[in-house]
Amino acid sequence: MPSPAANLDLIRDHNDGLLIAIARATPTFDRASIVAASGLTPQAVSKILARLIEHGLIVPAGIRRQGIGKPANIYELVPTSRYAIGAHVARHTLRLVLVDLTGTVRSSAVTRLPADFTPQHLLHAVVAGIAALVGEHPDSAGRTVGVGIGMVGPLDFANGIVRDAHRLRHWHDIPLRDLAEAAIGLPVHLDKDVTAGVTAAAWRSGTAFTDAALIMVESGIGAGLWLDGRAYRGAHTNAGEFGHTVLQLDGPPCVCGRNGCLEILHDRAAAAGDLPTAARILAAGIVNLLQTVDVDHVVLAGTDLLAHPEVYRTAVEHAIRTEVPHPDWLPVEVLLSGTGADTIAAGAAMQVLDARYGLRMTPGRTPERSGQVAVKMTARPEAAARS
Repeated sequence: MPSPAANLDLIRDHNDGLLIAIARATPTFDRASIVAASGLTPQAVSKILARLIEHGLIVPAGIRRQGIGKPANIYELVPTSRYAIGAHVARHTLRLVLVDLTGTVRSSAVTRLPADFTPQHLLHAVVAGIAALVGEHPDSAGRTVGVGIGMVGPLDFANGIVRDAHRLRHWHDIPLRDLAEAAIGLPVHLDKDVTAGVTAAAWRSGTAFTDAALIMVESGIGAGLWLDGRAYRGAHTNAGEFGHTVLQLDGPPCVCGRNGCLEILHDRAAAAGDLPTAARILAAGIVNLLQTVDVDHVVLAGTDLLAHPEVYRTAVEHAIRTEVPHPDWLPVEVLLSGTGADTIAAGAAMQVLDARYGLRMTPGRTPERSGQVAVKMTARPEAAARS
């Protein structure tokens, strides 16, 4: 059973994260607006503000006069008070971004990885790339709280192990999280690329974004799931292998060992130059997914897809409109990723910030506090199992 001190720490961390999450959404705020948005008492908000000011996360930003009565002190978040680095490991490239406390990408760089790259190749590229990013932004030195890595799956999120990355020969049971922490010297958060990507979409989309799927088409196909306001990883932390769902029983063999998977059917059509058919295949898979998990937002992402965004969005919207039963009361909004090619790397960095400065949630439920209103925020993917 957690000790009383541990419970107090959990409450304090949650409340700090709650205030920061609210502050991210507004240029300036006062104590009363935080009280109204959070359900915390004015005394509790004053203590949190003092603590965050002491740590440099928030600064006073003047006063607000509202007619009769005492003027209100106003505050603002300091975006550059903390940074995180995000890495997107694809099958041919490494993309690194530097992200501030609001989730804004401050810098982005892409490195070509060697063909058939090994863990050592990747770690060397990550270390060199981080040094370059920090060199361009010297104020981030000492303020960078960790590194997030969005990686090709399948992988074991709980233990930080890449189990058998599809189409990567040297990536069987590689403890990438531990290897990266030793090489970089910062805490590392390892997750599937698509889960990192859907986190980026959630941070940018507001409180209505509670049930969604991010579909990534980039040297493969995967789905990041955001269910009931949090990243969903599944019982074995391997959810999202959307590209390896079968659409044709007697179809061509896929790299996963099955036949007729969505990914191989889509990729063959795209390679043949038949993009409309490739888009329709993807759309059919998305309708199957909607019938299974019933989300109301679909975010389309990945460099291969975003090279032809309207072809894919049109096909997906048409399939949803004509193939999903009862579209009148089961509406689904189809969006293009707002962070473009940086989606996975930016989401991985946001996961780091959230694990350190986000809301602390007990998996599957909203925290309950005596005298506190439970507030459901989107900036709340599950923290790393060892946070």
